[in-house]
Amino acid sequence: MHLPAPLIPAVLLRRYKRFLADVRLEDGTEITVHCPNPGAMTGLTAEGSRVWLSLSANRARKLPHTLELMQVDGGLVGINTGHPNRVVETALAADEVPELAGYERVRREVRYGAASRIDLLLEGDGRPDCYVEIKNVHLMRAPGLAEFPDSVTARGARHLDELAAMVATGARAVMLYVVQREDCDRFALADDIDPAYAAAFERARAAGVEACVYGCSLSLTEIRLTSRLPFATAANRDIATIRERAR
Repeated sequence: MHLPAPLIPAVLLRRYKRFLADVRLEDGTEITVHCPNPGAMTGLTAEGSRVWLSLSANRARKLPHTLELMQVDGGLVGINTGHPNRVVETALAADEVPELAGYERVRREVRYGAASRIDLLLEGDGRPDCYVEIKNVHLMRAPGLAEFPDSVTARGARHLDELAAMVATGARAVMLYVVQREDCDRFALADDIDPAYAAAFERARAAGVEACVYGCSLSLTEIRLTSRLPFATAANRDIATIRERAR
């Protein structure tokens, strides 16, 4: 997926009210920008962090700039939670997701369940529809360990239950986590942050919902889906110890 070009370098001053951030441009101008991320952004709000912005062509926007990327420990992290859907769709078109190959049609934001829209609905002649829910991941509290969620998400838990309900109708359902950073080699649920989400995940898996995790490569021009990442195999107590040391 190509990013808007060219991105504008800046320095983060503060992130606040979930969707706002103040930054300083290279010429010293301070502006407020849109922060397209409803999560806690743990570890990604340090003052002085190098960031990159896109500029909307829509002159009517109150905040024309959008926070897109941040540099953390020398690597890039994707901030925009709206990008993973497009990243996955681009990868599907290039047949780069073996688990989701072989479908002729892809539909976006299709209504399903009680009051939800599925991120991607894959359809193919002679096979069950495949409901794909995509979640952005950028939390890393311990070296190499990507985690989700970074804040309590009742909406995310509801999505898992609704995916399970689709499996019960005979459809296929896949929970796909997209890690928008390059410094992670495994994944775990942050069950200490949101135990209810972790419980919903276990219910969904028991009901037949599939789950997979993919990493990304990031540059100032594009974000690409790369290889599949494994779920962490350490016992919960070991993961908890690693998290405590990371604080």
